[in-house]
Amino acid sequence: MANGADPFPMTTPPRSAAARASVEQESPVVPPPPRFIPPRRFVNLTEENRSLINSLRSATSTLQETDTCMRSLRNLMTSEEDGGAAQFREVISELEAADLRRMAWFLTSHSGYFLTIARNKNGSYRLQKLLGKSNDVDTLFFAAFFRSFLDIMTDKEASFVFIQGLRVFSNVMKEALFPHILEHAVDLACDQHGCVALNRCITELDDPYCRIFFLYAVVVNALPFSYHAYGNFVVQHVLDLNDLQCTRNIAVNLRGHCVELSFERYGSYIMEKLLDTKESMVVVVEELLKCEGGRLVRLARGTYGNFVVYKALKVAQAEIATRDDLFWGLVNKLKPFRDLLGASCSYTIATFLDSID
Repeated sequence: MANGADPFPMTTPPRSAAARASVEQESPVVPPPPRFIPPRRFVNLTEENRSLINSLRSATSTLQETDTCMRSLRNLMTSEEDGGAAQFREVISELEAADLRRMAWFLTSHSGYFLTIARNKNGSYRLQKLLGKSNDVDTLFFAAFFRSFLDIMTDKEASFVFIQGLRVFSNVMKEALFPHILEHAVDLACDQHGCVALNRCITELDDPYCRIFFLYAVVVNALPFSYHAYGNFVVQHVLDLNDLQCTRNIAVNLRGHCVELSFERYGSYIMEKLLDTKESMVVVVEELLKCEGGRLVRLARGTYGNFVVYKALKVAQAEIATRDDLFWGLVNKLKPFRDLLGASCSYTIATFLDSID
């Protein structure tokens, strides 16, 4: 033994292959470094909107928390401050499907609260952005539309929300709304903003089924619409579409009222439009021919009726090759009263009659 050598050296005994394999299996696995997750833009939100997101993510809320959430939500939807639109987009990007559903529930659960937001220009625009996000969201909006249809459609800004809803709703939802629309069609068309919304539904909706339904609503209500300052614009709008079937159906529904409408300011506008199309022109002129002579003269001398009678003479003359009975019937009915037609309102009619050989 060499001097200084350890008499009991700590040597490692040789291991078998099985032992080595067992040690290797028991060696701890070092996990990979955690994946880097970029920070969310949540930091760009105002404190109020951060709290709003937390409230929308919360399954339960106290009454006070609910009130705070609804105030914050109204501010988010209607804010006119710089960055308000960006804040809205960022909040929406942070929300999951369940959060959006809860947000839509808060927005639509109270009719007055919903209308306050929908009647605001910014609120209307942002509500439209929520439509189509999910079936759950659309269902909640549908219920709000059904409850407050007339209040929504007779407001300039809120009506845009309803029209956007019709663009994204399922056919089942749209069909459920149609009887409700038909029930309130007269009130809608005879409102300053409602008539504009109704016209927009007719021209802007791409869905043919929606378009046909709204045209039907106008056709069946053509008579009350034609007497009204706003409603007549809806009838004129449909007539301007040059849809021959709609024009004919409107003329048929107004049959028996053409002379009476011709005496009225708004009704006379409709009669002049109907005279532009051959099929509907026949309905108007035939009714003028059935009118007794004295009443026809009063119409020809009237402030509004003289325009209808003069145009009826002109268009009937243009169709003389196929329906000469209409033209000569009017001429022969008016000529005996020529001397009564010299006033300013009926001067053009008298001049026209004098030009007929």
